[in-house]
Amino acid sequence: MSNIQQGTPSGKPSIAIFLPGWVGDAVMATPALLALRAAYPGHDLVGIGKLGPLAVLEGLDLFDHILLGAGGGMDRGTLRVARALRHLKPAKAVLFSNSFRTSLAAWLGGCQHRVGLAMHGRGLLLSEALRPTTGTDGKRAIFPAMLEYNRIALAAGSAEPGLIPRLATLPADENAATQVWKRAGFGTGPVAILNPGAAFGQAKFWPRESFAGLARQLANEGMGVLLLSGPAEAQLGQAISSDADHPRVHALAHSAGPEPSLGLSKACVRRSALLVTTDSGPRHFAHAFGVPVVTLFGPTHIGWTETWHPRSVHLQKKLDCGPCQKRACPLGHHRCMRELSVQDVLEACHNLLNGFTSLPLARTG
Repeated sequence: MSNIQQGTPSGKPSIAIFLPGWVGDAVMATPALLALRAAYPGHDLVGIGKLGPLAVLEGLDLFDHILLGAGGGMDRGTLRVARALRHLKPAKAVLFSNSFRTSLAAWLGGCQHRVGLAMHGRGLLLSEALRPTTGTDGKRAIFPAMLEYNRIALAAGSAEPGLIPRLATLPADENAATQVWKRAGFGTGPVAILNPGAAFGQAKFWPRESFAGLARQLANEGMGVLLLSGPAEAQLGQAISSDADHPRVHALAHSAGPEPSLGLSKACVRRSALLVTTDSGPRHFAHAFGVPVVTLFGPTHIGWTETWHPRSVHLQKKLDCGPCQKRACPLGHHRCMRELSVQDVLEACHNLLNGFTSLPLARTG
C-alpha cells in the first residue's frame, strides 16, 4: 500500500473510498469495505480518511493507496484531496463519511459517480444520493450505522455485505502486546481489559472510582486486569490502576512499556478473555475478534451502533432525560453513567464469562 501523495497511479481504474470519521464507525464499515474490495478486484481502491480510521484498518489489505483526509469545510485539506483525486481520475467515489466536505472533495476531484447518504445539505453534490433510513413519521430513524454502510456499498456495486466486523493485527503489534503481558506478569491466565476512554466527550465516561472498583473485584477473582488507553487517556489509565491498588491490575500506558497505539490496543483486545468498555471504538474490536464485551452506555442510543455481537451485554440506565446524545451532561448530574453500579457491571461480566447471558441489552434502574 502506498501513499498517493508520494506515488503515482498504477494504470488501473481507481475507486475513491471516504472513510467514516470515528474509529468505531470505521470498524462497523468493514463488512461494506470488504464487499467493495471483492467486487472490484481489477481496481485500485484509494482509502481516504483521518489517521485513526486508517490506522485501525491496517492489516486488512483493503486499499492499494491511502490519502490522509482533512477537517473543516472549504479548506486547504479539502482542496489537497480534490487535487489528488484529479491526478488519479477515479470513476467512482464511495462516501461512508456523511460530511459536506468529503462530498465536496469528491465533486471537485472529478469523480463521476458519487455515492453516499444525502445529509448536511450535500445531496446535490452526489450523483447517487441515498436517503437516510426514515421512520413512519418521515424523520430519520435510529438505525444501525453498519446497515447504512452496507446500503452504500450495495449502491456502489458490491454484493450483499456481511454483518460481522473484521479486523487484523500486525506482527509488530502482537510482539508489543506480548511485551505488555510479560511486563504485567499475566502468564497464561485470563485477562480482562477495561477501556475507560471515549473520544466523543465527558458524557460517556464511567466514574474513575467505579472502574477502579471493578478492576479490583475482577483481580480478586483471579483475573489479570489491563487498563487500555490511547495517548490521550494515558494518565486516566494509570490513575485507575493506582486507585485499584492490586498487583494484578496494570495500565497499558507505562513508562517501561511500548507506546500506546490503535494497533497495540487491537492486539491486546484480541488476546483478552473479556472487555469492559464505554461506548467507544474498542467496543467494536471485541466483536471483530470474538471477545466477550460489556458496553456501558450513557448518553448515546444503542440503536445507532448495534452490531449484534452474540457475546455482548449492553448496560444502560433507564432515565427520562436520556439517551440525550450530548457530549456533556446538559443537566450536570451525569446520572446515566454514575448510577451504573460496579455490581451491575460485575454481574454482566459473570454472565458473559459463564456463558448464560441471553439478551444483548440490560437496562437497569
